[in-house]
Amino acid sequence: MRGWVTKPLGDVCTFERGLTYSKADEVTHSDNGVLRANNVDLETKSLDLTDIRYISDSIFVPDSKKVRKGSLLICTASGSRSHLGKVALIDDDYDLAFGGFMGLITPRTDVDSKFLYYALTGNGFQEKLASLASGTNITNLKFKDVADFPIHLPPLDEQRRIVAVLDGAFAAIATATANAEKNLANARGLPGNLIEAVLSTEPDQQALTLAEAADPTCTLSYGIVQPGDETDGGLPVVRPVDLQQEVVGLEGLKRIDPIIANAYQRTTLRGDEILLCVRGTTGTISLASPELAGGNVTRGIVPIRFNPALVSRAFGYYLMRSAAVQKQIRAATYGTALMQINIGDLKKLTLRIPGLRRQAALSERLDILSAELTTLQEVYLQKVAALNQLKQSLLHRAFSGELSEREPIAA
Repeated sequence: MRGWVTKPLGDVCTFERGLTYSKADEVTHSDNGVLRANNVDLETKSLDLTDIRYISDSIFVPDSKKVRKGSLLICTASGSRSHLGKVALIDDDYDLAFGGFMGLITPRTDVDSKFLYYALTGNGFQEKLASLASGTNITNLKFKDVADFPIHLPPLDEQRRIVAVLDGAFAAIATATANAEKNLANARGLPGNLIEAVLSTEPDQQALTLAEAADPTCTLSYGIVQPGDETDGGLPVVRPVDLQQEVVGLEGLKRIDPIIANAYQRTTLRGDEILLCVRGTTGTISLASPELAGGNVTRGIVPIRFNPALVSRAFGYYLMRSAAVQKQIRAATYGTALMQINIGDLKKLTLRIPGLRRQAALSERLDILSAELTTLQEVYLQKVAALNQLKQSLLHRAFSGELSEREPIAA
């Protein structure tokens, strides 16, 4: 690459370690705000000012321990390797210090700060730096390793041209990504409304509570309150976190001591239940696979079996996901730190139920629509992934000297 040179980062930047202070110095609020690792957003690689730590005003904070516009904030120590080496550009004048687990990188006059930012957030820079870290509970990056890290630099004018091209391209990618993510969110929110639209066309429906529509052998009860530790070869239990797919099987389930489940035989699974989350993400629905027969659920799940003379399992699954039922679940959900719904309110949910013959036809129609929605979601997911890949490709080309002034961006 004509005019490009490779230099250690330490030859083109200065480094400053963060401010050290004790836990006793922290206060609820003061004029001394301190940035930490969580103030560098992992996804956007930008500064996040929503959770700033404060220390006493009595502590003197020198200017050298404050961030400066045009510098880069880097995480040099963390309990999680995912944070190590992550960088944010200081794009404004902030009267904020940076903590002891952070460092400030300031480019010299022959390096454009935005170019340096793009260089340090692309081409696997963070992963490469993190591989140099050492430590057990807290992993650390040494400034010497950061300073020795090689960086490829064109002349300053070319740096600024590349930044202009990347800024324009990334703005277009951000817009396209936002549109794709909005479409994905809309597609994910469609099932409940779509089910409701289909069910609302049925003229002959009877209104029953969930308790009235449930099978007489189904207790509509919470599962195991304290499942205990993982036990090799133990009894499989389904937790709310497992309700991420339509059908829950044995793979990935926690195994517990079977003795613990003895007091919760009322929620022993037969493998034909509808599993409803009643703690956390209340209203989430999955089906239990036949291989779960004999297993159990935790406190956050209520297994539902409908009276087969009233509601088929296939229709019941869609019925519980309908907008009308989900609205009732949201209305009955309470709590702040932990959202939940109690059994009494759950049993009172009102269901509109057509005849069994119509249920079969409706379930078949909803199966087709559900498959189409799944395909639509996959399209939008692939779109978002392709846009992210395009961004990384542009960064790679930029620092390989292959970036033209006009880059076509997929809309």
